[in-house]
Amino acid sequence: MENDRVLKEITPKSKDHSQWYLDVVLKADMADYGPVKGCMIIKPYGYSVWETMQRDMDRRIKETGHVNAYFPLLIPKTFLEKEKEHVEGFSPECAWVTIGGGEDLEEPLAIRPTSEAMICSMYAKWVQSWRDLPVLINQWCNVVRWEKVTRPFLRTTEFLWQEGHTLHETEEQAEEETLQMLEVYRSFSEEFLAMPVVQGRKSESEKFAGALRTYAIEALMGDGKALQAGTSHNLGQHFATAYGIEYLDRDQERAKPWSTSWGTSTRMIGGLVMTHGDDAGLILPPKVAPYQVVIVPIPPRKGGDWNETILPRAREVAAVLRDSGIRVHLDDRDQFQTGYKYSDWEMRGVPYRLEIGPKDVAKEQCVLVRRTDRHKDFVPLTGVAQRLGELLDELQSDLFDRAKRFREENTTRVSSYDDFKEVMRTKRGFILAGWNGDPTVEARIKEETKATVRIIPMDGGREVPCVVTGEKGREVYFAQAY
Repeated sequence: MENDRVLKEITPKSKDHSQWYLDVVLKADMADYGPVKGCMIIKPYGYSVWETMQRDMDRRIKETGHVNAYFPLLIPKTFLEKEKEHVEGFSPECAWVTIGGGEDLEEPLAIRPTSEAMICSMYAKWVQSWRDLPVLINQWCNVVRWEKVTRPFLRTTEFLWQEGHTLHETEEQAEEETLQMLEVYRSFSEEFLAMPVVQGRKSESEKFAGALRTYAIEALMGDGKALQAGTSHNLGQHFATAYGIEYLDRDQERAKPWSTSWGTSTRMIGGLVMTHGDDAGLILPPKVAPYQVVIVPIPPRKGGDWNETILPRAREVAAVLRDSGIRVHLDDRDQFQTGYKYSDWEMRGVPYRLEIGPKDVAKEQCVLVRRTDRHKDFVPLTGVAQRLGELLDELQSDLFDRAKRFREENTTRVSSYDDFKEVMRTKRGFILAGWNGDPTVEARIKEETKATVRIIPMDGGREVPCVVTGEKGREVYFAQAY
């Protein structure tokens, strides 16, 4: 079964991108389908990718002054219904618990689709004075949204994420918080995942239910569709009003705080797969890879025991690399041929493979093979840690540059609706086009082309005619989205 997983062919990206994605996720041992529709099993290798992402994101969140907490999974229906826009936005996706302990519950409980309702209800209890502000809390948890169409990592009924929820004295402080976390998401995506993004504000129809303003980062996938990779919401005072959060301000007057929420999730793993993967499988940027290098010892062809000649040297190299801070795995499985191991680790996207055989041991060298193009470097064992560290940094940078070039080559500026429709029909990608801000025009474009306003640039976009009406408008990013 294990051998079949690796040797079975992956559907080429150019033939069927959707099937290619599913093949890579399953064959790279990232995830599997669960018994409940839309619920995936994150397998150990996929979860280790999530853990590396989580560690780095958690560090970034804490460096901005936030702390972690945990809130209940179950939310009383009355809590969820306090903010009208919020409940209307999430009602179709809610899963409800109506029986507990074999008895009907007095009040249905929602399995959290997001935690504003629960957390704001607690903030109303905790915040009494301006001295209690700001509140800067994040939680790592799972959420459930009853999706009609699902795909592993990209859109699942249950997924993992972090969600931050903060309170502030002023609107300016809330806006500063919202934009600060947007920048955290941008830097994480580009510096850690090597996934370039555009950032900006969402249109009214695309913003978070109940938010004053929503900001997002959007990445362009290999099939020309956009992926919303992280969102940050200025909630204004809407939730404070709905949940009765009040405090005594510095003048001893009753006041309502300004709130924000922000989150990113395991869908970024899907973005990682589609941004960098190829027809041989997954490609992981070194910073996110659970194993940055895999050592594959090559046994002697004729005679000799690799346990006496090759493996001891491979273990020494592994220890040296580990001591230098490189995440390394030694593949000493003796039930598989060397060629199988090469294919297996290529499938899993490990950035570098280190080969060491009898001739290498004799020459006190090893061979470093880059995942992206199988380029080989012959490196002395005495300097392997330093050289590999340099190569990993180069690969991280190269992957980002390659993805950025793809985005630039697939971003098209149009001035007519005919050109807009032609791009969507043939090329897709990001389209820069004028929009007059009218939601009916936005809805028409979506109906006729499947493209939506992904973001309005932070500066509002340059002034150009609306691509549909010719009226005064602003240039925004359109794309078909996941």
